[in-house]
Amino acid sequence: MLSYEPDGTLAHRLDPRSKLAIQIGFAATALAHTGLRALAALSVVAAVVLLVARVSVLEALYAYRYALVFLTLAPLLAAVTFGSPWIDLEDGATSARASYRVLLILLVSAAYVRSTPVRASRAAIQRTIPGKPGQLLGIGVALVFRFLPVLQADLRTIRDAMAARLGDERSAVDRASTIGILGLSRAFDRADRLALAMQARCFAWNPTLPALSLSRLDYPAFAVAVVLALSAFL
Repeated sequence: MLSYEPDGTLAHRLDPRSKLAIQIGFAATALAHTGLRALAALSVVAAVVLLVARVSVLEALYAYRYALVFLTLAPLLAAVTFGSPWIDLEDGATSARASYRVLLILLVSAAYVRSTPVRASRAAIQRTIPGKPGQLLGIGVALVFRFLPVLQADLRTIRDAMAARLGDERSAVDRASTIGILGLSRAFDRADRLALAMQARCFAWNPTLPALSLSRLDYPAFAVAVVLALSAFL
């Protein structure tokens, strides 16, 4: 699971608001263009973003390995038809391009996660979206970033415990149902403990968040975000 790591890269020095703007602009143009030339250009942009954040492509792909399963299966399922000719290559190619666009968006988001602290993301959201909606969205993002790695660790613990008890010799359906039931039980238990911990620490809707300030590096980043967003309409 990708998480924030302190570093001195260019991506770490950018304000989270400029990085969010780049993500939005990249996602907009990636979803708007389906041609091979556009995908090749977007691939170069995604590679540059990963390089700036010092994130390995293999590490990012491994972090999204479960999503990759669905992105790989989608073109195969889209190509299958229930009659002659049974395999429609054009539908499969269209779905493959769509899956690749989603993969590029995920890779760009991996650079953001690696270079941005959770509290900085919450501060950027709450100061961009005013009032209770921004506070609620900021809290949701912060909880997801902190809670998801804990749930993944619980699932790994469950799988290791099953393997130690020869659970890997059971059928795939039996293993999946056991992991699913135990994983949900752990998730609800974690959620109850999280709610109790938040109450014990006098959870506040508007805590003191880190100060954010734009630097000279952020203005070119905003320019890149604008160019990416405008390219979606070309």
